[in-house]
Amino acid sequence: MIADVLPLLTTLFDIIRLRKGPETIPHSSVLFVMILAAWLVAGEIIVLLIVELDQSDFAISIALGVVALLLYAVIVVSSQRSSRLLQTLTAILGCGVLLQCLFIVSYSFLTPVLGRGIAGVVSYLLLLWSVPVEGHIIARAIDRQWYVGFLVALAVFLIQIQLSSFFGPADIAAS
Repeated sequence: MIADVLPLLTTLFDIIRLRKGPETIPHSSVLFVMILAAWLVAGEIIVLLIVELDQSDFAISIALGVVALLLYAVIVVSSQRSSRLLQTLTAILGCGVLLQCLFIVSYSFLTPVLGRGIAGVVSYLLLLWSVPVEGHIIARAIDRQWYVGFLVALAVFLIQIQLSSFFGPADIAAS
């Protein structure tokens, strides 16, 4: 089991480091569902870890994440790359899970040393890395330059922020 997971984790870390693209992810609905479940669990752990968050923040974060996935799906399909959709969404979620795990670890270890405020800022910077990562994934999925993917990811992120303002002070850590 671990021997099967290690290559996937290595691939996801390579994608996070912008060295590989979503085409290196297996085309598997089962893998997508497993990573989706991990994404939900990691989001729930963040809500439990940060005292200021509650279940409504979790629900809003999940909704914002789904909006982002839908927007990315529209972009991939409208670029006539439908065959890459499953791998693209799996890569986005998988990298999101790893970034959430890095958030959890950094926040947990930095909070006792630096306090919640500074630890939160440092940890959120890790989550902001998801914008260039998602841009990289989209650019590779639709065969465009990296900056096109980055601009798409930035637009999606700004849409998420705008939508979150309709729901009040929500956290987008799970998205």
